[in-house]
Amino acid sequence: MNWDDVRIFLSVARAGQILAAARRLDLNHATVGRRLTALEEAIGTKLFDRSPGGCELTEAGRVFRSHAEAMEAAMISGRAEVGGSDVDLSGTVRIGAPDGFGTVFLAPRLWRLIERHAGLTVQLVPVPRTFSLSRREADIAITVERPAAGRLVAAKLCDYRLGFYASRAYIEAAGRPGSLAELPEHRLVGAVEDLLYSPQLAYHADRLAAWPSRYEVSSAIGQTEAVAAGAGIGILHRFIAAGRSHLVELLPADAITRSYWLVYHESARDIRRVTAVVEFIRSAVEAERMLFL
Repeated sequence: MNWDDVRIFLSVARAGQILAAARRLDLNHATVGRRLTALEEAIGTKLFDRSPGGCELTEAGRVFRSHAEAMEAAMISGRAEVGGSDVDLSGTVRIGAPDGFGTVFLAPRLWRLIERHAGLTVQLVPVPRTFSLSRREADIAITVERPAAGRLVAAKLCDYRLGFYASRAYIEAAGRPGSLAELPEHRLVGAVEDLLYSPQLAYHADRLAAWPSRYEVSSAIGQTEAVAAGAGIGILHRFIAAGRSHLVELLPADAITRSYWLVYHESARDIRRVTAVVEFIRSAVEAERMLFL
C-alpha cells in the first residue's frame, strides 16, 4: 500500500470532494481520482461512493479512515521526533475564527509570527461560522463553546465581555435607557438569529426574554459599524468597542460574559507548525487578557 495514496484518501474524506482535495494537495483532479482507484484496488474494496455532488465514505471507507488517521498520526510523530525542533515550521496553517476576534484581535497580530519563520504561511479566515477540523476546513479553530464531540484538543483561551452600546449621537437624540426594561423602547440592532451558528451568540437571552430588533446584521463587525453610525443600541464586544470614543456603554452592571476556546484536531498535536501558531495565539491573548475583560 502506497502512503501517498493513503494521504490522498484522507484529503478526499475530509474535503468530501475530489476537486477540493486536489486543490488542497496541489494535484490534478484526474490524478487524485486515479490514486483513489489504485488504493481501492490495493485494499480490495470500495472506499467511496462517488457522485457529481461529491464523495461519501462507504462503511468500509469509514473503518479504513480510522486506521489511516492512526497511520498519519504515527508518521507525524515519527517525523517530529527524528527531524528536530524546526522540522515542521514551514507550510501552511489555516485558522478559523469568529469575525470579531479574528478581524480585530488576530489580524493585526498574527503577521508577526511569519517574521520569525520564513517558511510558514498563515491563513486567517475570520467569518461567523463553524469550522470542521476533521474535514480540515481549518487546522485551528477559535470557538465560542467547547466542542462536545470529536477527536479534538480544546482549551479555554479567555473570557470576554459584551455590553450594551450606542453612539453619542443616538443618545443625544433618543435619550439614555435607565434599565434593561427600557431597552425595547429604543431602536435595537441585533443579529440574524436563524444564522447564529451557536446558542452562545444569542447574547440578549442572558438579560432579556426578547430583543425586538428591526435592523439585524449577521456579523459582530457589522453590528459594531451599525451602532457606531447611530442605528440604535446593540450588544457589542467590549474589546471591539473600547477603541471607539464615540461609542458609549450603557448599563455596565449588566455586562454579559462569554468564552473563547482554542481547538485543533488531535492528529495535529505533533505538527510543529500548528503548535507554534497555537502557542503564539495563547501568548498574545495572555499578554492582553485585560482587553477582553
